[in-house]
Amino acid sequence: MGSASRGGGSEDSAPGGSLAHRVPDLGALELLLAVARLGSLGAAAREVGITQPAASSRVRSMERQLGVALVDRSPRGSRLTDAGALVTDWARRVVEAAEAFDAGAQALRDRRDSRLRVAASMTIAEYLLPGWLLALRAERPDTAVSLLAGNSAAVAERLLADEADLGFVEGLTVPAGLDSAVIAHDRLIVVAAPGHAWAKRRRPVGMAELAATPLILRETGSGTRQVLDAALGGAGLGPARPLIELSSTTAVKAAAESGAGPAVLSELAVGEELGVRRLVSVPLDGVVLRRELRAVWPTGQRPAGPARELLSLTRVRPPAHRAPRGASPTRPPGPAG
Repeated sequence: MGSASRGGGSEDSAPGGSLAHRVPDLGALELLLAVARLGSLGAAAREVGITQPAASSRVRSMERQLGVALVDRSPRGSRLTDAGALVTDWARRVVEAAEAFDAGAQALRDRRDSRLRVAASMTIAEYLLPGWLLALRAERPDTAVSLLAGNSAAVAERLLADEADLGFVEGLTVPAGLDSAVIAHDRLIVVAAPGHAWAKRRRPVGMAELAATPLILRETGSGTRQVLDAALGGAGLGPARPLIELSSTTAVKAAAESGAGPAVLSELAVGEELGVRRLVSVPLDGVVLRRELRAVWPTGQRPAGPARELLSLTRVRPPAHRAPRGASPTRPPGPAG
């Protein structure tokens, strides 16, 4: 290969500016090392997986960038110039450092991929996540998964404190400091024990009556409570009146089944109870309580590794929105997002 300009006046060889513009990339350095080892540009091209014309072009570009000739070609093969031999020694150190960098990055990825910390609000944790996590285990059997269940506010706290890699919430808004993606839609329904007066009435319960009646409720900060209070507020009414506040969906269902009072719960959570009539769905007059189910993560930190795979699984395995057996006919919820 012909010699390149040895003058120092070219723009490419001028000092200053970005190092990336003055130092050949790793692919070019690996090619140069292969030429030095094999003594043939064609053989070096085959080793690095490019054509010989592409290898020649890459060497010429490297010579222009450095301002020196690196390789002399002849019918007997290719040999390094004196400058090329010196550059090859430097290239070897750069490539070895890059290999160490790559090994370190892989170790970080392996450590990240060895565990997944999930925080989820109660309805999602109890009724949706088990299926998603089983599917993830089939794809990543070596990833250890831990699940922290709490209300939507607690999920945000876990994520912002770096105590979780991915979260799921069911409120009306995205907590501050988090990015999100809608994974599905859910509907809240009013339920009561079969012996409760609301289970026997023929006319729907109006919003004013709902607001005036003490209810078995999830605690403040839960997505269920947010949706209910927002719907009542939108009708010009005050927040729901708690008969008792409980911190889990299971506890709310048990209290409602006992006949203590009506409750507002996710449709996802009461299918079995409605099917065997341990609970009865109470129709509402003129309102459907809907909410978005969201995956959340700290702003600017897009999920990676097993967290990204779990997020993908929520989209290919959306929750079924069949009306529970024994439930009153209603409009179906919106399609999964």
